[in-house]
Amino acid sequence: MKKFLKEALQTSLILLIALVISLLIVTFVGQRTVVDGESMEDTLFHGDNLIVDKITYRFREPERFEVVVFPAHYDQHTYLVKRIIGLPGETIYIDDKGDIYINDELLEEDFGKEVILSAGTAGEPLTLGSDEYFVMGDNRNHSLDSRDYMVGNIKRDELIGRAWVRIYPFDSMCVIKHE
Repeated sequence: MKKFLKEALQTSLILLIALVISLLIVTFVGQRTVVDGESMEDTLFHGDNLIVDKITYRFREPERFEVVVFPAHYDQHTYLVKRIIGLPGETIYIDDKGDIYINDELLEEDFGKEVILSAGTAGEPLTLGSDEYFVMGDNRNHSLDSRDYMVGNIKRDELIGRAWVRIYPFDSMCVIKHE
């Protein structure tokens, strides 16, 4: 009986240590999230499982074109996955042809799946605050993003991290392209 109690205590201690390590990893290193919807197609698809890198932004600032994860303003239990287009202090403008301008210069990028039909809040020049980011989905006409008041500009402290690796579906496993 004494041997059984000793083994049960050892097993419980190992499980407790594993649980604490898992909680530390999820809190400070990375976490899994699932893409819900089509807003990031053709980069990410509905049902993709991602690992979010929560460490990088502790050592450097987010960069343009990085795919980031943050809680939705309208529901703190919903996480959105979008691409950074505008950086703090920049002025964003989307013209009638769907072209994106940053500080009056045409943004050279090829992430957008299609021509932008609705500029939303960026239909007029929009200047970001010192800690704000303008994010958009790659599937521009099917994305709830910074162009909409429901999402708006994202503050630095709202960024959970950057999408790092797609882990599921297995045949699509890869490191996420940010540039």
